[in-house]
Amino acid sequence: MAREERSSGRGPLIGRLSVSRWFALAAGLLGLLTAISAVIGALAISHLAHERTLVVDQIGPARTASIQLTAGLLNEETAVRGFALTGHEASLAPYTLGQQQAKSALATLATLSHIPETTEAARETPLIRARVAAWQTQYAEPTIAAVRRDGPRASGRIGVDAGKALFDEVRIPLDRQVALLNTARAEGRRGLNDASNQLTVVFIVIIALLALGIGGVVVALYRTVSLPLRRVAVHVRRTAGGKFDEPIDGDGPLDIIALAADVEAMRQRIVRELQQLQETHAQLDEQTRELQRSNAELEQFAYVASHDLQEPLRKVASFCQLIEKRYSGQLDERGEQYIEFAVDGAKRMQQLINDLLAFSRVGRVAAEHTVVDLDDVARQALASLAVAIEETGAEVVVGPLPKVLGEASLLAGVFQNLIGNALKFHAEDVTPRVSLTAERDGDCWQFACTDNGIGIDAGYAERIFMIFQRLHAKDVYAGTGIGLAMCRKIVEYHGGRIWLDTDGGPGTTFRFTLPALPASNSPQES
Repeated sequence: MAREERSSGRGPLIGRLSVSRWFALAAGLLGLLTAISAVIGALAISHLAHERTLVVDQIGPARTASIQLTAGLLNEETAVRGFALTGHEASLAPYTLGQQQAKSALATLATLSHIPETTEAARETPLIRARVAAWQTQYAEPTIAAVRRDGPRASGRIGVDAGKALFDEVRIPLDRQVALLNTARAEGRRGLNDASNQLTVVFIVIIALLALGIGGVVVALYRTVSLPLRRVAVHVRRTAGGKFDEPIDGDGPLDIIALAADVEAMRQRIVRELQQLQETHAQLDEQTRELQRSNAELEQFAYVASHDLQEPLRKVASFCQLIEKRYSGQLDERGEQYIEFAVDGAKRMQQLINDLLAFSRVGRVAAEHTVVDLDDVARQALASLAVAIEETGAEVVVGPLPKVLGEASLLAGVFQNLIGNALKFHAEDVTPRVSLTAERDGDCWQFACTDNGIGIDAGYAERIFMIFQRLHAKDVYAGTGIGLAMCRKIVEYHGGRIWLDTDGGPGTTFRFTLPALPASNSPQES
């Protein structure tokens, strides 16, 4: 934790929070800000709705009712005066309509007492009702009755001035009520405008707060999460670019610090492995130089073996043969036998040296691999074994064989050794039969060399491929014990393997594999 606080430089709180907690905190702050904004906006909308209801649904209908009441009373007064002058019943139609209008308007005005803004205007309604009733009972109804009874002249007795005075008493509270309602409507409109402006301001403030909140959260997340991640990414890219000596030090949230620590641990492990790899390369370079020196010494040995060692053997064999030729008949039987032993030993020693040289050259003196037709290689091997085939009367069946990548001379040596062994290790009074076949096995060709010879015990399946390993005495079956070891080395050099098939039945079956050419499915394909 001390490392986190020191590396971040922004207090211990950052080190105590992970990236997920930072995002949760940001989401919580934005949610709280949104909730507060929603509450403020809802209050502003509610206030606007209240002002609108007051103006549109309360003060407006009250003022309309007051105007309707004034119009109805004027219709009544006008109708009574007209009826008093003419006496025509048709003149009373506005009077009846005015009564209906006045009754409806008074009923509406009676509901104003519970509205604080129209309470003062509502106080005028009872007075208006009483004075309307006084005008109707003291003037309007007596006048109508008198005119109907005595005609238009009867209205004079009632008193027009008295009726006008009574109606003026009605108009005083009515005009006062209309003025109060007009004032209430004007104040309501101002309140409505103020609420509308307040709502606009509130929404502007809400938008500004949300913008500031979102911007603040983005900046905070950028500084506390994005920047530390980018710094770690820069360190990682430098390390990936090969600058392994620069330590990776993380800051910011807890999991980014943990990530940086993991990457730093990986960098240190890479540095250690790189050091080990460099040490290994140095050891390999040293071993390569040693191998080169060893190869040079082996080349020198091969030269010595092919020239200096064989020269004395050739001299021994030549002089022994000269002694045998010149002193023939002068030596006893044992002397001639000794000379024969010496010549045979020198020749076998020469053959052993030649086989060793051939064995050492496999894979060491590498030639470019080319496409080799194994049918041609098999014919070359059979040509080299023509004498042995003729002497034994063997039947050899080959192919068809595929084409592979390799060195024709080495592959011919494999065929020659396997077929030659089959001819050498045959049973007495049995005609040797040898077959060499190939079949596709996945990405490889599998070859089988089968004979009807004396066979090999399964317990020697591995031993026979070791150099100088012989299962029979040299005076029974000639050879140096290098042939099968040479076959294994050549086959493995070409990327395959060779083994003794212990389930092949009578005789001996050797199997080996070689990589197939691309898009090669049958031995006849080129």
